[in-house]
Amino acid sequence: MPTSSPTWTEHDRTRRTHAISRKHRPRVTGRGRRARALKTINAQPVQVPAADALTHLQFRRFAACPICNIHLRSTARRHDEIVDAGIREVAVFHSPVEDMLPYQGEFPFAVLADPDRELYSRFGVESSPRSNLHPRAWSTPLKWQSWSVVVRGVRAGGKVGPQGESMTGLPADFLIDSGGRVLAAQYGSHANDQWSVDELLQLARTVRKP
Repeated sequence: MPTSSPTWTEHDRTRRTHAISRKHRPRVTGRGRRARALKTINAQPVQVPAADALTHLQFRRFAACPICNIHLRSTARRHDEIVDAGIREVAVFHSPVEDMLPYQGEFPFAVLADPDRELYSRFGVESSPRSNLHPRAWSTPLKWQSWSVVVRGVRAGGKVGPQGESMTGLPADFLIDSGGRVLAAQYGSHANDQWSVDELLQLARTVRKP
């Protein structure tokens, strides 16, 4: 556990999932500040963090990223479980809305476009030339599931590959309470390093323990 209030940079150096003790949980919203009202790629309002649930804020890469879309489809399949556990999903991509709609427009949870990387910067989510070198990263685009999500996106009008965005982005996950405190965090060490749904549900149970 951290011995002092951790900064986003300190989280980035550890690059591992950890629940943060009640005493040392940093605030996302800041003392006395309200949650942010944002709009999804479908122009629906979303509050971050949610007022009545935990928020799982996950940072992905570019819109056509097969790794990201396979992971989010696994999240979508178990979305009812996530909601029943008192968690609201919010996923962020560093692509413009028009590139995201064919790939992420039908997900049952909030998806945000952040092409200027404002949220990425705020949360210290970075890139690395090594992001695609791990076997779990470079092997995923070769699997049939990857081709399936790409074909599905292209048929909906999407483009293949990054459209001017970096391919070296790293994922990150944050579990945030309704008061804006980060309860658990992970900065991925490679492109396919993120919480599974099972890990997310277990973390939610852990941080709720007295």
